[in-house]
Amino acid sequence: MNKPTLLILAAGIGSRYGGLKQLDKVGPGGEAIIDYSIYDAIQAGFGKVVFVIRKSIETDFREFIGNKLDGKIEVAYVFQELDKLPEGITPNPDRQKPYGTGHAVLMAADVIKENFAVINADDFYGREAYETIAKYFGELDPNANDNCMVGYNLKNTLSDNGYVSRGQCSSDENAYLIDVVERTHIEKKADGIFFKNEEKEQIKLDENTLVSMNFWGFTPQFFGQLNTRFTKFIQKNKDQLKAEFYIPTAVNEMIEEGIAKTKVLESDAAWFGVTYQEDRPVVVESIRDLIKAGKYPERLF
Repeated sequence: MNKPTLLILAAGIGSRYGGLKQLDKVGPGGEAIIDYSIYDAIQAGFGKVVFVIRKSIETDFREFIGNKLDGKIEVAYVFQELDKLPEGITPNPDRQKPYGTGHAVLMAADVIKENFAVINADDFYGREAYETIAKYFGELDPNANDNCMVGYNLKNTLSDNGYVSRGQCSSDENAYLIDVVERTHIEKKADGIFFKNEEKEQIKLDENTLVSMNFWGFTPQFFGQLNTRFTKFIQKNKDQLKAEFYIPTAVNEMIEEGIAKTKVLESDAAWFGVTYQEDRPVVVESIRDLIKAGKYPERLF
């Protein structure tokens, strides 16, 4: 059986963070969060890593990755650009922002032929999450449409420094996903956790609400489904300058149409990441604590 691939979404601009947060050095040896993700994936048995980046950051990104992964895991790069659209569709010249995570995944269709996991470059998920999804891949037929995702408790995924976006998940009694609803403005307040709805009303959420942190597992069959749905999306939204095609959009549609099931693999790990510059000291301290606890070596590679 082929080893699974790790697809890392690293093309985002990071407007709230104020810089190229994918490469921010938070480890004692100059490691970024992305390095810990790759290290965990290698330990869990992944055989290849594919980076989705933009041409504008290619030089910095390749320089950072360098040759440190040589002999440890196969590496490939693909590019998410505004003109990489389905045949016959012309990009809107006024659009500046990428088309979202679903579009980013599509960029890897030609280089991934095995089961693969998708993660954000700037999120720390925890070793157990990679081990859990790798184990599930061992039971997943590469020719099936079925998917999986790692879900986290909402309380373990928040920033103390501002609002975050999370996918609120509902699952059935057999731990299969019912749907994911994107909540783009979740914030921790003195009297609880709230999100803003479209009417700007504050709605309270239970701290143990299961959320998606964009840690998905797919078979190669997902690319065909994704392409079909992105084509419809872009035809409908080509004049919208900020409309984005999210992974959960495709997953929800596949569930509704009965095309695929998505298993929810729960994790009680404490996520951490760098949404804001003010998050950085917490990330640095958290990594140092994990090193002291023997989870990681002082130098990863």
